[in-house]
Amino acid sequence: MVMVSKRKKVFVSGCFDMLHSGHVAFLDEVSQYGDLYVGLGSDRTIFELKGRHTINSEDERMYMLKALKSVTNVFINSGGGLLDFEEDLIRLKADIFIVNEDGHSYDKVELCEKVDIEYKVLKRIPYANLPSRSTTTIRNIIPMPYRIDLAGTWIDQPYVSKQHPGWAITASIEPIIEFNERSGMATSTRNKAIELWNNHLPFEYPEKLAKILFRYDNNPGTKEVSGSQDSIGITMPGINRFFYEKGEYWPSKFESVTDKKTVEWLEERLYMIPLWPRPDNFKVLAKTNITANEVLKLTEAAEKTWKGLTEMDINIFAEGFFESFNSQIRMFPLMLNDKIERVIDKYRDTALAWKLSGAGGGGYLILISEMEITNAIRVKVRIKELGL
Repeated sequence: MVMVSKRKKVFVSGCFDMLHSGHVAFLDEVSQYGDLYVGLGSDRTIFELKGRHTINSEDERMYMLKALKSVTNVFINSGGGLLDFEEDLIRLKADIFIVNEDGHSYDKVELCEKVDIEYKVLKRIPYANLPSRSTTTIRNIIPMPYRIDLAGTWIDQPYVSKQHPGWAITASIEPIIEFNERSGMATSTRNKAIELWNNHLPFEYPEKLAKILFRYDNNPGTKEVSGSQDSIGITMPGINRFFYEKGEYWPSKFESVTDKKTVEWLEERLYMIPLWPRPDNFKVLAKTNITANEVLKLTEAAEKTWKGLTEMDINIFAEGFFESFNSQIRMFPLMLNDKIERVIDKYRDTALAWKLSGAGGGGYLILISEMEITNAIRVKVRIKELGL
């Protein structure tokens, strides 16, 4: 009698909106590990996470995925949030959970460890000679940028700068992936920019656009003002630093780095690890320690970071980057918690420095490293006007 080996159950989860060759190549590769089950994010969950509606409804997405020969079965995830598939994964009794690099997170790692399921991260590789595809690149021809803060941020808040003036540094980021809402990537301000200008920035002087966006983002009478570094980081290409006088909402001077050599130097050393969105009820200002001495240290760290960037000296840059983060968490200790610390611990021997993308904690862990960090997101800095 011939014994037939039992195929493993393999699980993937995602949106799979606007099905494209990148999806098909990923699912084909995953199916080589066993029978493939797909958990789809519901229309409601995707709207909560992405801040937008899907192009195709959950029923349409499920119909198209079921038509693929690589897929064994498809269902709508029963939960919500980033781990909307948790109960379904356990109920399925999957053997392997597979994600691509964009979908990797430590919440998923911890879940798989808890329920004893193998976890695997695949690289995004297009099939044969086809171009690399993602829903983001297809959805938006000239998409709206994101921004990351590199050092000194919080100084754009007058209740901080009134203690001491200083610099903030941000980089405008091309949206090669779609970052999660409430993740410290200026997504709320970016949504306002999309509301104001649709999917792309107008051809206009960048600082003027930044002022327009800042005012649109903050209605008269707003109590918790979105810092102007969000608007500046989205609208002004390159890596920018800007100086805030005491108690001011808008910087008094700007300096920019847009040369390809320096930008690529940073891109090659900057890695991002997905964490989790900041909770809706989280109040980072519930506990603060904002003093003149701490703000001075924040501004000194930003100046060191800029020096390291412009001289392309990784040791100076990493030192300033790390000192800036430490200044932030001394002033706003609720930014950091044990859960985030556990993720940081995994990179202490690899990275030279780290910080959080989100001023309220969470979002993405940004690492500076001379060594390649696997399963991390790489960014591309926007160095010219969109569409040019």
